[in-house]
Amino acid sequence: THALSVQDEGNKHFQAGEVDKAIECYTKAIKLCTDKKVLAVVYRNRSACFLKKESYTNAASDASKAIDVDAADVKALFRRCQALEKLGKLDMAFKDVQRCSTIEPKNKTFLETLRRLGAEIQAKVCYPLGLFSTDSRVQNMFDILLDEEMDKDKKEMAANNLVVLAREEAGAERIFQNNGVPLLLDLLETGKVEMVLAAIRTFAGMCTGHKARVRGREHREVIMAVDNEDIALATCDLFQCINDSLTGGDRRIYGKEEALVLDASKDLKSILMALLEMVASKKVSGHGRDQALNLLTRNVPRKDKKDPDHSKSLFTIDHGLKKILKVCGQIPDLPDQLPMTENTQLIASVLLDKLWDDLRCDPERDNYREVCDEYIKNIHAINALSGLLQGPFEVGNQLVGRQGIMEMMVALCGSEREVDQMVAVEALIHSSTKMSRASFIITNGVSLLKDIYKKTKNDKIKIRALVGLCKLGSAGGDDYSMRQFAEGSTEKLAKQCRKWLCNSAMDTRTRKWAIEGLAYLTQDADVKDDFVEDDPAMKAMFDLAKSKDKTILYAVACTLVNCTNSYEKKDIMPELVQLAKFSKQHVPEQHPKDKKDFIQKRVKRMLKGGVISALTVMVKADNLLLTDQTKEMLARVFLALADDPKDRGTICAHGGGKALIPLALEGSAIGKVRAAHALAKIAAVSNPEIAFPGERIYEVVRPLVSLLHPERDGVQNYEALLSLTNLAGLNDKLRVKILKEKALPEIEQYMFEDHDHIRQAATECMCNLVTCKEVQDRYLEDGNDRLKLLVLMCVEDNEKLQRAAAGGLAMLTAAQKKLCTKMTLVTLQWMEILQRLILHDQPQIQHRGLVIVYNMLNSDDNELAKKLMESEILEILTVIGKAMDNPKRQIVIDVARTCLVKAMDLGLIKPFTTPS
Repeated sequence: THALSVQDEGNKHFQAGEVDKAIECYTKAIKLCTDKKVLAVVYRNRSACFLKKESYTNAASDASKAIDVDAADVKALFRRCQALEKLGKLDMAFKDVQRCSTIEPKNKTFLETLRRLGAEIQAKVCYPLGLFSTDSRVQNMFDILLDEEMDKDKKEMAANNLVVLAREEAGAERIFQNNGVPLLLDLLETGKVEMVLAAIRTFAGMCTGHKARVRGREHREVIMAVDNEDIALATCDLFQCINDSLTGGDRRIYGKEEALVLDASKDLKSILMALLEMVASKKVSGHGRDQALNLLTRNVPRKDKKDPDHSKSLFTIDHGLKKILKVCGQIPDLPDQLPMTENTQLIASVLLDKLWDDLRCDPERDNYREVCDEYIKNIHAINALSGLLQGPFEVGNQLVGRQGIMEMMVALCGSEREVDQMVAVEALIHSSTKMSRASFIITNGVSLLKDIYKKTKNDKIKIRALVGLCKLGSAGGDDYSMRQFAEGSTEKLAKQCRKWLCNSAMDTRTRKWAIEGLAYLTQDADVKDDFVEDDPAMKAMFDLAKSKDKTILYAVACTLVNCTNSYEKKDIMPELVQLAKFSKQHVPEQHPKDKKDFIQKRVKRMLKGGVISALTVMVKADNLLLTDQTKEMLARVFLALADDPKDRGTICAHGGGKALIPLALEGSAIGKVRAAHALAKIAAVSNPEIAFPGERIYEVVRPLVSLLHPERDGVQNYEALLSLTNLAGLNDKLRVKILKEKALPEIEQYMFEDHDHIRQAATECMCNLVTCKEVQDRYLEDGNDRLKLLVLMCVEDNEKLQRAAAGGLAMLTAAQKKLCTKMTLVTLQWMEILQRLILHDQPQIQHRGLVIVYNMLNSDDNELAKKLMESEILEILTVIGKAMDNPKRQIVIDVARTCLVKAMDLGLIKPFTTPS
């Protein structure tokens, strides 16, 4: 604890620019710290200090110590990259930023650094003078790669240099023209991961935006058979480049070949067929199958439902729906199954759902159902049914209702083969999602599940039967009056789930079902309280959320939403409750432990347990597995965690600010609003440069501006304005970004709001924006009341509003002299308002008023200056200027004296004697 307080002190010094003091604190914290993870953060922070002091050796050393604890620490990797670059170790710096860009492939800073370092490395390779042309560099890379005696490191460097060259049009053309394709194919044949990756990435660079080079890349499908995640991802990117080039999805300009018109439909159809073949091919690896399904999900369903062409979806259903169902129907415990990862079947379910959503009419949907119906005939079909129930639920639910399907499930539950029981129980769990179905199974299936749970010795089946009971037990939701089981039963079920969750000897897939159980049971407030008090169970769930098995995300998100009570709640009017009771209708009851103080305690426990680090990892999951529904739940959780301003620093410290940005930009409408609101809460009270370091700070602006909308509630408007005020106070670039997002009209609108707090926040925001020329021009325009409103606000009862309005006027009149004269024309009370400002008992407001007076004297409007000095303002200035020096009011006294000196310079008054 002492180490953390010293670290926090170091953070404050660093924020204040006191680098040496920060280093002292971090050094002290390192000596005191025993927790490895905390120690890594301190080393990373001290590395940032050494970078500031240009002590690059120490910076690299500290960053390395942080990386030793967490190899995926992007901040530490990038800091070491920066230090190594300054030390001239470009190849090592290149490798670090390469890892950074692999972890965060969309980060523009990493990609730019990668490109720049790659170019610098090429320029430093020792070639004879005059051989630095693109042509010769390409040829030199070929020579190195073809030289059988060349050592491994140089060959890898040459292969990576080809990747960099291929990303530029000139380099890509040289590789293509110099017969580079056969050489790259040879690299693919080596089977060496680094070489294969370099070859695939070079192909991607060559194919990007270039239809002619894309044609004839038939060899590409074979690579998907390699069982390596990085190779599968790289091949997926290559496919995407090819698809974008053929469809015109890549709209960048790539030189003269861009204008070449080719009929791409045949190539596109062959790619689609190849991907569908891969989906059900035994030759394709699990990672390859995942990426083939991902590519179909990204490129087949329409992105915009207004687009009339959905032929790709129809083609995929006709030629590949059974293949996708086959993937859903695979049972890993049986022999001779397709190679799959933990995520494959969920990805297939997502694809089924997207294809269903893309259909436009009933005949198309009937065809989809018929294909599925035809497939549902055996044990594999029951498993495929589980996939449909996780995808297009409407289709799955209808199939469950078909004659014989439920009987088949019950028969399989009673089978002697354990694998049959396991598949049947899973199907029962997925089919009881709706209340009506759950009620049916409660009546007919609970005894069956209990029987399986008691009799089976197989933990995999036991845990699934338990989850089925958990799901049925939670059918009443959070309605305390509709408990399905006897008092205490749900707590017992939850205890068993937590026990399995903490059993690290079990495989991940089985432990995942324990979280599924908790996702249902945590609708009960007693279970929520027990869970957050169980540190090992919470930690086990967070660790599983960070694992490679991403099928767990939805269940974890559900559990977190339940524990934070961040689900959608309907406001129940007391009058309607009384009416319902009178008419003997059912009235939902709130559990005593679902009240605010209990929720706050649970939130604190979860923050202490490391929930933020788990959430940040979950947000980074593949976009197709992280569905809009899951994103929305994560956004709700973040918003609940950020409710207390004291906790927002903890959220930022663990990367929560960064994780919220993608949630606020992509997903469901509700999810984006919740994430944007959480961002607003953080940006309103934190230092945005620390909460959103680097270029990320500019990405925060758009979500915040989206909250300035009449449909959003007052709290969202208010906190968005506070956060934009905070950002606008940092630098010109951010102010320009706020204006580019068209926030100005919205901010002006809220300055007229009846609510005092919102009006004050909008005025403070405008005060920080008036340094922009665009804002000043709006105040110079005739025919509006903008300036009048600002002048009248200076005499409002709300002192904070007065201060903001007076500050805005002071800056505007300093920047635009014409506004000094215009200010006297917008209201007849301008002189009285100015006098009230410079007589104000608050020094900050008084100071702003005096600055406005000085600006008027300095405005080149002699008549205005004369009018001021002929009024009572001269007397007020004289009294203030003659006052004794006083540290508390010195700034006010100094400005008053400056005004009097200016008046003397203009010849409007005679000199006076200052007190000694």
